[in-house]
Amino acid sequence: MSYPRRSALLVLLLTTIFPGEPAKAGPPERGFTGPWNLESLKEAPQATWGAESDLIREVYYEGESFQGKPTRVFAYYGKPKGEGPFPAMVLVHGGGGKAFREWAKLWAERGYAALAMDLAGHGPDGPRLDDGGPDQDDHGKFQDFADSDVGQMWTYHAVAAVIRGHSLLAARPEVDAKRIGITGISWGGYLTCIVAGLDDRLKVAVPVYGCGFLNDNSFWLGQFKAMSPTLRDRWLSLFDPSKYLGGVRCPILFVNGTNDFAYPLDSYQKSYHLVPGPVDLCVTVRMPHGHSQGWTPQEIGLFVGSVLEGGKRLARLGAPVIADGLASAAIESQTPLVQAELAYTTDEGEWPKREWKTVEATLSEGKASAMLPEKRPLVFFLTVKDDRGAVASSPHVELK
Repeated sequence: MSYPRRSALLVLLLTTIFPGEPAKAGPPERGFTGPWNLESLKEAPQATWGAESDLIREVYYEGESFQGKPTRVFAYYGKPKGEGPFPAMVLVHGGGGKAFREWAKLWAERGYAALAMDLAGHGPDGPRLDDGGPDQDDHGKFQDFADSDVGQMWTYHAVAAVIRGHSLLAARPEVDAKRIGITGISWGGYLTCIVAGLDDRLKVAVPVYGCGFLNDNSFWLGQFKAMSPTLRDRWLSLFDPSKYLGGVRCPILFVNGTNDFAYPLDSYQKSYHLVPGPVDLCVTVRMPHGHSQGWTPQEIGLFVGSVLEGGKRLARLGAPVIADGLASAAIESQTPLVQAELAYTTDEGEWPKREWKTVEATLSEGKASAMLPEKRPLVFFLTVKDDRGAVASSPHVELK
C-alpha cells in the first residue's frame, strides 16, 4: 500500500529516528585511519591489462610490499556495453573465495563497471602468484605480530588492495568516479565495513554478513582466546571494523541472516549502531551463508541503484516501540508495501542455533505493528516487503 502525504512534522520525525542515526548536531569528525597511507592508496595503481571476453577483462595491479618484495593483485574488470560514463562497484570476496568473474559480469550486465579482485595472492582460476600477497588463511589473519610487522598481515594487504581497486576504477575514462560503491561478502563484508569508514570517495556500501566486535562474539572466539592479551589488543585496535565504522559517511545497507554462523546478530547490531548516519537493514530468517547467496539478493542492487542511479530506495524501518504488548516500527517508503512480518525467537544460547518464527504483522499508515509473544526472553524485529519483493527490516530488540 502507498501512503498519502503527511504533515511536514511527521515527515521530519520519520526521517530522523531510523537505526544508526545519532541524536547530536552535525557529523563528527572522521576518526581513526589505522596503519594505511590513504593518500598513497587513493592514487591510481600501476596496472597490466590482459585478455578480454564477454564484458570481462583480466587485470593485474600493484599491491603492498610483502616480505620485502613488491606484489600484484589479480582482478576481473567488468565493463558494460556502451561508452559510459558508468557507475561502478568494488566487489570484495570472502573466505575461501577468489576473484569471481561471474560477479563482475553480473554487475556489468546491470550497467555498472565492476572490479572483482583476489585477496589471497592468487591469479585466475586460483593458482598462487609468485608475487602475490599473503594467503587468506587463519595464519595470515591472526598470526602473532609486532607493531613493526603490521604490513605483513592479511587485513593490511586486503584493505589496501580494495582501496587501490577503487582507485583503479576511478581512473578509467569510462567510469564516473563520483558514482562508485562497494559490496563485500563475509570476510569481504568485514573488509567493506573497514573500507567504508576509511575511503571517503565511496558513495554507497553494502556489507553482507561481515561486521565488527569479533572478539565479543563471532566464529573466531577461539582465535582471540588463544592470543596473548597484548596481541589481542593490538589486533582489535588495528583490524576490528568497530574502529572504523564511525567514519562511514555514505549510505550503507547491512545484509545478514538471523542464524549466521560467523557474524551473529549481537555483534552485528553493535556494529551498525556505530555508523553516524542513517542505516538500512535487510535481516532475514535463516539466510544461507555463501558467496552466491551473498551477491544475489535483489535488495543489494536496488539499494545501490537508489544511490548511484536515482532509483527508488528500500523501505526503512525505525527502532520498534513497545506499548501494551504491541510492537510498532515507523516506516519510510517510496514504494507500495505489500506485506509485514514479525520475526522472533524465545530461545537462548548461541545465536546460530536459535529457532526463529515469523507471524504476519499489520501494515497501517506509516508503520508496521504486531502483538508480541508473552514468553521471555524474547528477541524480535519487524520486516516489510514492497511490491518489488524487496525486504527491509528493523533493528532487533531483546526483552528479558
